[in-house]
Amino acid sequence: MLDPGRELAKAVKHFWNTRANQQARQGSASGIKDAGNRSAVTGGKHADGFVQLIERIVRDAGLPGASIHTAAKTARTLPGYFRPTKEWDVVVRSGNDLVAVVEVKSQVGSFGNNFNNRVEEALGNATDFWAAYAKGGYQPSARPWLGYLFMLEENPKSTCATRRIRLDPFPVDEVFQTLSYAKRYEEVCQRLVRERLYDAACFFTSNAKDGAKGKYTEPNDELGIRNFAISLGARAASFARLKTPDT
Repeated sequence: MLDPGRELAKAVKHFWNTRANQQARQGSASGIKDAGNRSAVTGGKHADGFVQLIERIVRDAGLPGASIHTAAKTARTLPGYFRPTKEWDVVVRSGNDLVAVVEVKSQVGSFGNNFNNRVEEALGNATDFWAAYAKGGYQPSARPWLGYLFMLEENPKSTCATRRIRLDPFPVDEVFQTLSYAKRYEEVCQRLVRERLYDAACFFTSNAKDGAKGKYTEPNDELGIRNFAISLGARAASFARLKTPDT
């Protein structure tokens, strides 16, 4: 039986070790390295462990003949409503049924610059997805399952409290005041699920040193990998029951 926590630890280890290897190798042939963390970002492949974990959750649910698309861009691209198409990280199909779709994101550094961008992406992607579904873009499928998995680098800049935001005449939601970026992301992910923009979200933090050993922190059980796996697995299992012939 799949152990989601153990598999996530392996994916975290893969993430940090791949980043480190890419930074070491990048530019070795030309002698020119990308600045800062860009060498790891442009190398890609560091999130493969998370994508493979999602695939294992679906496989473990016993869905026969499932098409789990994690590589080919065309197979991972779905129609939108406010835009022509969107390329997702994982797309699960069973025959002509769209079973599940997952977006995988991570952030290392540049917390202040990227926070709003990440939130806007998550909101925009979900809004476009559900609008496309409502307009019949994925028929004859029943309502698909939409998930969001996000890892944030854990360091003092992401875990320390922020300054109060003063706006006039419209004040900022008090919930966000002085929250660290890690706590802000946690609040956002929880709202994304409770507002039913995503069926499940998995949010966790990790750092390069401990993460290379597979260590991570789940600050909110509601957003933990266990709940994420239960929700996704249940969706895949419901299709499995329908696809399995009666005996």
